[in-house]
Amino acid sequence: MSIARKGRVEGKTALITGAAGGLGQAMAWMLAREGARVAVTDMDLAGAEALAAAINGEIAGSAFAFAQNVTDEGQWASVVEAAVQAMGGLSILINTAGIGSQFVWAEQDSIENWRTVQAVNIESIMLGCKYALPHLRASGAGSIVNISSVAGLAAAPGMGAYNATKAAVWMYTKTVALECAKAEWNVRANSVHPVFIKTPILDPFIAMAGGDEDKAHERLARGIPLKRIGEPDDVAYCVLYLASDESKFVTGSEFKIDGGMLAQ
Repeated sequence: MSIARKGRVEGKTALITGAAGGLGQAMAWMLAREGARVAVTDMDLAGAEALAAAINGEIAGSAFAFAQNVTDEGQWASVVEAAVQAMGGLSILINTAGIGSQFVWAEQDSIENWRTVQAVNIESIMLGCKYALPHLRASGAGSIVNISSVAGLAAAPGMGAYNATKAAVWMYTKTVALECAKAEWNVRANSVHPVFIKTPILDPFIAMAGGDEDKAHERLARGIPLKRIGEPDDVAYCVLYLASDESKFVTGSEFKIDGGMLAQ
């Protein structure tokens, strides 16, 4: 007799920002297929709705879509409440939404570029944690997964704004983890640090290679010991682990998904 395998996040409820494409989309599919209900948010509402419809076509009633500008505090409050109502609670927050920055050295950087990258890449994560935490606490076993980058652990010229925000995500996540532990809330917080992944964030590199995607990927892979760039599922599998009870003793940690790049 065969025994059906229970999903790794069966019965859990997740809010995933920036989910209309790229990493967020991969995470939404993976968590839904492993038993979670997912609320997918994005500024691109049509993209989020298309994703939710596709997931529901495979797993009926498991996905909900919401429009969200993650820099807007009022929207955070309303979207979290709407997601909780739709799913019957919230046990997982995945802060995926983020942007790159202009490749510009400190002397030429603009305050406008700096503030825009700060608002999307770190302030949104603060707001997400602020409004999700009461519901994560109520769930009895909550998990926060904040998507940072290897750029938050190793700097590069011309990436000051991006490096600063991704490093801030790393350290802010540790602070939230310690606060939750001190308060005995049973809510964990961890950060994930991918290197180059096949998502639209690599479009500027492809443009610099004259539109040749293979050439751009080859160049980016030269500094990676595994000699390739990553796939969205490489990150999604790590997020699945952190969202599940398999990682119930893991908090305040950073997970590098970098093909060995930072081991050198």
